[in-house]
Amino acid sequence: MIATLQTLGRPLMRLGLIPQIAIGIVCGILLATLAPDTAQSVSLLGQLFISALKAVAPILVFILVTAAIASHQKGQPTHIRSVMVLYVIGTLVAALVAVVASFAFPTTLALDRPEVSGNPPGDIIEILQNLLLNAVANPVTAIMEGNFIAILVWAIGLGIMLRQASDGTRTLLGDLSDAISNIVRLVIRFAPLGIFGLVANTLAESGMNALLDYGHLLAVIVGCMLFVALVTNPLIVYWQTRENPYPLVLTCLRGSAITAFFTRSSAANIPVNLELCKRLKLHADTYSISIPLGATVNMCGAAITITVITLSAAHTLGIGVDFPTALLLCVVSALAACGVSGVAGGSLLLIPMASNLFGISTDVAMQVVAIGFVISVVQDSTETALNSSTDVLFTAAACRRKENAQA
Repeated sequence: MIATLQTLGRPLMRLGLIPQIAIGIVCGILLATLAPDTAQSVSLLGQLFISALKAVAPILVFILVTAAIASHQKGQPTHIRSVMVLYVIGTLVAALVAVVASFAFPTTLALDRPEVSGNPPGDIIEILQNLLLNAVANPVTAIMEGNFIAILVWAIGLGIMLRQASDGTRTLLGDLSDAISNIVRLVIRFAPLGIFGLVANTLAESGMNALLDYGHLLAVIVGCMLFVALVTNPLIVYWQTRENPYPLVLTCLRGSAITAFFTRSSAANIPVNLELCKRLKLHADTYSISIPLGATVNMCGAAITITVITLSAAHTLGIGVDFPTALLLCVVSALAACGVSGVAGGSLLLIPMASNLFGISTDVAMQVVAIGFVISVVQDSTETALNSSTDVLFTAAACRRKENAQA
């Protein structure tokens, strides 16, 4: 029996990871359609996969960043500043796209949903304060809770201090980084099974009926994200590299967006992105910092969600919004998106803060958030896919620009 399974599974194992994931998606859809009860029972596979990624990501980032900085040679380029500039530009452009789409295709919401619980931040100052407080959190607590801002701060500080350490210490850090990276590769090999469980369970529980009532809103949000992924992001990459951007764009979408779509967590997708950067042969000193940082601050998808849903609420309530005010919303959405935690549904609780720009009460805004949770099965997945794949895309663009300049 085992020999038969090995014989049948050998051709499948020869396929690449992406074809295996595609097969897992198809199998999950078929199982959810034909046997919904059974589909819910395989959800454990998806839960195990996401939990494993989330468990390994904090320690991976901490060790990888520490080792990269400790072993960094003076004068070797890191390109972090260029990547950060691209993160900011990409998020602002995404918010602007969302404003234009909201004016072109106004959405009316049925604001009779029950209120949802949550504690939305009051303003941008509060968000920035929370970011600063997160940055100085206890390092052990940060690793346990997946606080990547604090993990980065401590890893950078420790790496700088260890640059004067003995060669043996730095070699040990490098070996430890390689060992943890190998564990990550092992976890990623189980992505087809994990995504199979996630797809089957999601479709069996939610189906597509829950999305039909909000099809217009969902179409505007997803349309904006597709436009950013396939039009504005490639234009930004072309501006940086002066090369055809689409081979790199499609590589990032295949290698990062697919897993991010189903894990719905930028933090959980960090190991996947680090592995993709390695396959793209990018500078380890760059991506070891830019990828975990991007999972926290590069939130172009979140900026789209906040902008579109906020303007939909204003349109529903008959509140006139001129274009300059909408541009202000772009800036607010971009800044607020940088404070979104890299977990599922993080952007929705920032909608009440953005709604306050137009005098919309928190009670009404939280009803709008409830609508967001209804469509989140697609909205949040697409948002995370865009956020996470853009982390790799802009990192690669910055690295290639510097390489072209030096050539």
